[in-house]
Amino acid sequence: MSILAIDIGGTFIKYANMSLDMDIIAKGKVKTPQTGREALIDAIENLYQATDGVEGIAVSMPGIIDMEQGHCIMGGALRYNDGFPVQNSIQERCPVPVSIENDAKCAAMAEAVSGSLQDVQDGFVLLFGTMIGGGYIKNRQLQRGIHFSAGEVSYMVTDRDGVPSFEGVWGNRCCTPSLYRMYAQKKGIAYEEVRGEDVFAEIAKGERLAVECLNRHTREIAVQIFNLQTVLDVERFAIGGGISAQPAFTEYIQKNLQKLYDICPYYVPQAEIVTCKYQNDANLYGALHCYLAKYHTV
Repeated sequence: MSILAIDIGGTFIKYANMSLDMDIIAKGKVKTPQTGREALIDAIENLYQATDGVEGIAVSMPGIIDMEQGHCIMGGALRYNDGFPVQNSIQERCPVPVSIENDAKCAAMAEAVSGSLQDVQDGFVLLFGTMIGGGYIKNRQLQRGIHFSAGEVSYMVTDRDGVPSFEGVWGNRCCTPSLYRMYAQKKGIAYEEVRGEDVFAEIAKGERLAVECLNRHTREIAVQIFNLQTVLDVERFAIGGGISAQPAFTEYIQKNLQKLYDICPYYVPQAEIVTCKYQNDANLYGALHCYLAKYHTV
């Protein structure tokens, strides 16, 4: 028996044929359709048809997700999914059990069960990509919230005037593309010319502008981690998303967070900062964990 795990992102759909023992049999990625929900379901059906022996589909996707009803309340980076009964729509094309869950909650589930949060009671996962995803673990249980939006850190307002515009929310200010946009602006080049690997290569060499951009970017991240820790008092934050494969990213977050603790005039509990064990595959592993929990397969 195998499960087709699908991680729908703003740019790519990553997929993996996985065993119930969490082994990846095969995996790949395709571009995420930008034209609408029908094209998205077409893409998922194509993956299903191309994969032999699939007995279930586990979906990780952005937005506010009612997992029990299989309904996308708000589509996050893919707003065409607003108010979309995703689970039923997939099952109409692919006659197998289907589960859906928010991408960051999937990652938090994976890290809590067998990853970097498995030895703590309370933890928080932060995923940096097209936006910022958050997943909150309390007493070793994934927290969804009464409106299914627990952990949705992307929408925290950072504009000092309190205006919740797209430009003023944390997900836009500190997502991965924002770092590369800042670097492009500092260098006087087009954003399209910037490759993440090149930026971090410059950081490794100590190039002034690249280091300055990463330091400023991670300082803003550290401020919000400080705030989250003050409210939630978790033991550990796990940093994920594609950019987490760059050790300097987590190191600079740690450094800037420590600076805040050092200058704080009062005692505040300090959270540990680590990298997600599953990094860019966390959503796939977590989607499978959520599927197994929904259908009580194990």
